[in-house]
Amino acid sequence: MRRHRCIARNSARLRRLAPARDASYGPFRFVTQQLVFELARPEPPSLANFVTGANGEAVASVTKLADGEVAMPGLMLWGDPGAGKTHLLHAAIDLARRRRPVFFCARPSDTPAEPDRLPPETLFAIDDVGRADSAAQARLFTLVNALAASGAQWIAAADVPPARLELRDDLRTRLALGLVLEVRTLTDIEKPRALATYAKERGFRLSDEVIAYLLAHARRDMPSLVAALAALDRLSLTRHRPVTVALVRDWLQRQQGSTG
Repeated sequence: MRRHRCIARNSARLRRLAPARDASYGPFRFVTQQLVFELARPEPPSLANFVTGANGEAVASVTKLADGEVAMPGLMLWGDPGAGKTHLLHAAIDLARRRRPVFFCARPSDTPAEPDRLPPETLFAIDDVGRADSAAQARLFTLVNALAASGAQWIAAADVPPARLELRDDLRTRLALGLVLEVRTLTDIEKPRALATYAKERGFRLSDEVIAYLLAHARRDMPSLVAALAALDRLSLTRHRPVTVALVRDWLQRQQGSTG
């Protein structure tokens, strides 16, 4: 929270100071642009900036697993694309690495061939486990068995539950031994709160009118909406204007013009 308050204060300071100087002044423009990109940088995924919605059990389980407070062999998160599985996976990694060794694979093909060399108490995290090819599946099977034997744990994400994964039977069985939880996509009722929370994390306020306009005229999936907010934040900083309906309308028109 301290970093978020700092971003908000610096963002407001940038808006106050920038118009007072000649924008054509080279050194000032360079420093301003550097501040713009620093202030507009997205926050890394964390439990603090994840809008829980109906995913209270998933958030609680991720927290306990990362803290090493549960004895389960692993946690399998599944759900539709854009539901927040990868966000929670990275949040678990961020929380766990303060307490225990963490090994992360963004792809199943990154699975190590010699899992016995992983330190004790390791949390092994893997995204898109359903995309594992035959070689990766063999390594994953060996890995899950080695982690269980050493008392270490794993967390994985996929689009469907283990029973529906197109993986070899013995691997699907091993993954199903962990706690299996669905990460549900935010409903239309929950999305406004998610957008307002994300904007607050970045240090600017998003009015109800802006949120309604964005939901009515932009793509409605959360990854696209969050990307839109990041772009609008940068535009707001460079133009020294708040994020208003007029600014959103102008940005959307430019986006449509560039893709048309």
